[in-house]
Amino acid sequence: MSATAYVLILDFGSQYTQLIARRVREAGVYSEIHPYNKGMEAISRNAPAAIVLSGGPASIYGQASPQLEKEILSAGVPILGICYGLQAIAHTLGGRVEPADDREYGRANLSYINPNSWLLEGIRPGAQVWMSHGDKVMMLPEGFEVTSSTEDTAFASFESPDHRICGVQFHPEVVHTPDGATILQNFLRKIAGLKPDWSMASFIETTCEHIRDRVGDAHVVAALSGGVDSSVMVVLLHKAIGDKLHPIFVNNGLLRKNEAQEVLSTFEDLGVQLDYVDAADRFLGQLRGVIDPEKKRKIIGQEFIRIFEEESARFPDVKFLAQGTLYPDVIESVSFKGGPSATIKTHHNVGGLPERMNLELIEPLRELFKDEVRSLGAELGIPDSILWRHPFPGPGLAVRILGEITPERVAVLQEADAIAIEEIRKAGLYRNIWQAFVVLLPVRSVGVMGDERTYEHVAALRAVEATDGMTADWYPIPHETLGVISNRIINEVRGINRVVYDISSKPPSTIEWE
Repeated sequence: MSATAYVLILDFGSQYTQLIARRVREAGVYSEIHPYNKGMEAISRNAPAAIVLSGGPASIYGQASPQLEKEILSAGVPILGICYGLQAIAHTLGGRVEPADDREYGRANLSYINPNSWLLEGIRPGAQVWMSHGDKVMMLPEGFEVTSSTEDTAFASFESPDHRICGVQFHPEVVHTPDGATILQNFLRKIAGLKPDWSMASFIETTCEHIRDRVGDAHVVAALSGGVDSSVMVVLLHKAIGDKLHPIFVNNGLLRKNEAQEVLSTFEDLGVQLDYVDAADRFLGQLRGVIDPEKKRKIIGQEFIRIFEEESARFPDVKFLAQGTLYPDVIESVSFKGGPSATIKTHHNVGGLPERMNLELIEPLRELFKDEVRSLGAELGIPDSILWRHPFPGPGLAVRILGEITPERVAVLQEADAIAIEEIRKAGLYRNIWQAFVVLLPVRSVGVMGDERTYEHVAALRAVEATDGMTADWYPIPHETLGVISNRIINEVRGINRVVYDISSKPPSTIEWE
């Protein structure tokens, strides 16, 4: 826990639950998400200062629909119900919820606002809100008062007499409710009395203290990839325990052009000494003649584990392994229909190393969202070149070289990819794009250069826009920029005579090609 006061968000299955947590944190208050049926367990473990009940896709009266534990409403904690959360409050306390004659989706306007509402203080009649519901509260619980209405929804929000329990049928957390931030601020400040004490500065202070207490005189090893998450994790841990941290940076020969040198230089400037292992020959030797993409991944993963174990054995008193697990990874391992699961997404668990090496895990970023990790990195002095770097797969360029991996093909792809990224940066597009890269295809095409006929490789340029990588759409790079990229690659990279642009979305395609 990184703050003494926090908001507990109970998840009833809404697609916006993570957004609620982020909005609360943006207001300067720490928040945590737990499944709806683990509310009392979470309260007994660490009493929250306030509770938010999320929306959800179910009908409160439906068979097997998620129900609100009544004890939560008598826990003496300020509560805000959003959409399904409002309906759950009404239903649990004796109100009535029914299917609506006219379902309300999209933009709506508050035609009436109760001037005595604490939650809606500062909001004027006519304010736009975002609705997404097929059921309505038809009768309020005893003692509650309506605080707003729309043309189609009589009880768009309500509050208890002391204002400690309130609910809104609309979604204040989405941008389509322009006054949503004010509504959430009213709940946090006026109703719950919370101060904005959640910041990256406070997170650094409390997290470093916690790490020092836990580690004691022991040492910690960490795998550094040079990406955002692992870089921020390493710098934070170094701030906390100094030379008792051993960051291991393995060059597998499948990094981007000049990447190893850039990572080493960056961390030298940050005052962090890396254990650098140039294992390019080992990895490329193991991959010689391998075509199957899954076999490539397996070989790379196994070789990395061997090298990591060899290097870790060089350091005394190692008892911990640090990983860059983020909060969305933790949330995804917990189903709102079930309970917490110990399973973190496999690409964040370094090949089972904690169990294999008999080490305890340290995950200093597990409370943070991606944007918060970048804010933390900026607070720690990490340069933008690291903090805003596009995602890069663990197996590196191995998943972007279709067919056999050879040192020559790696060098060709590195050059082509460097040109593409350079031109994307020049065009001012880099931060607008979630991920951009070049793929080397296992096909050749006929071309003409000068007076000579060529028969060389085809390269595919891929650029996507996304928020979390779960879904993605191809990014419309302007034709002029595409032309410059293609022209430079064909003219400057020996071995490529054709460039194509991938305009497929995820789904049905994946972001990477292998």
